[in-house]
Amino acid sequence: MGLNTDWTNRHQLKTVRQASRLLEISPHTLRAWIAVRKVGVVRLGRAVRIPLTEIERLIERGQIPAR
Repeated sequence: MGLNTDWTNRHQLKTVRQASRLLEISPHTLRAWIAVRKVGVVRLGRAVRIPLTEIERLIERGQIPAR
């Protein structure tokens, strides 16, 4: 029994560096957002991972519609 590909893609975890590249911001900025809980994360021991769904939420929240 394999994992559902759609579920796997939506719940993919990215490192701070990978997520910052996707968002085109510096890792320092992303870590600051994590510190003030602007970005939801998953902590695995000392490792910090950002769910792809959280990255998508940040992008959607930051969009400004055209006039």
